[in-house]
Amino acid sequence: MIDRRIKFRHIQCFVEIARERSLKTAAEKLFLTQPAMSKTLKELEEIVGATLMRRSRSGVDLTRPGEVFLHFAQMSIASLQQGLDGIELEGRRQKDKLSVGALPSVAAHLMPLVVAEFARLAPNALLRILDGPHGYLTERLRLGELDLVIGRLGPSDTMQGISFTQLYDEQVVFVVRPGHPLLSAPDLRRVADWPVIYPPEGAAIRPLVEQFLIANGVGEFPNRLETVSGAFGRVHTRQSDCVWIISRGVVANEIAEGRLVALPFRTELTQGPVGLMTRPDHPETPVRQLFALAVTNVLAGKSSHMT
Repeated sequence: MIDRRIKFRHIQCFVEIARERSLKTAAEKLFLTQPAMSKTLKELEEIVGATLMRRSRSGVDLTRPGEVFLHFAQMSIASLQQGLDGIELEGRRQKDKLSVGALPSVAAHLMPLVVAEFARLAPNALLRILDGPHGYLTERLRLGELDLVIGRLGPSDTMQGISFTQLYDEQVVFVVRPGHPLLSAPDLRRVADWPVIYPPEGAAIRPLVEQFLIANGVGEFPNRLETVSGAFGRVHTRQSDCVWIISRGVVANEIAEGRLVALPFRTELTQGPVGLMTRPDHPETPVRQLFALAVTNVLAGKSSHMT
């Protein structure tokens, strides 16, 4: 068993003296006085019961027991340093984490740019993104599984206990594949002649779409499929004659690239705010502030595309 009287300062002083072969130089390296170094060395020799060093005009020389002790003393310091380095490395691995919910209207169009900007602002942060419908994400937010949600403002009954900070406004669009028959003679009342991909119950845009259709004298669509799946909507719309009713942000890239076409309907009535949703009782954190800054920076650089 190691004698409990041996302290790290004893080992450190002994190794430094052996390395420098001078009490004076070793004391300077450790920012100690020479008498303090001599006292520490003497304490160590008394504890181990052996003379470890001898002084001479040329400096300090190790005795045979000193040579043996130095080997293991150096190993102990090296092992301790490795342990400290390991703790530091593990600390660096424990990155700041941020869990963000992204509604479909921002997941495809806005989030890739925000993620790139956030990586620039917080390179050591670990970002987790979860997409899904409004009700699902806001419930995850209330449960504390998400730190914030970015997307459309939902109906008042779905926003209980949630703070909302508006970023911009967004409209709903009716999109079809290039060459769709409706493009030659756009008419909102004729949409019912084709299959329709419609926002399901719980989707943030559904009440707005219903109000828009009622205001324009359009009844229910008899042949409709309800989904919030952006992946399905993009593929199915391009491969069929269906009409997809969706937030512009979900299909902004496809419209810009000509893979989908927005029918020229005036949908200002469907305009609604998109913003950041948080829990009021959730304390602000630096990493969350940096994410909000990333969003602000991206919108400032592309605000003309957000209307």
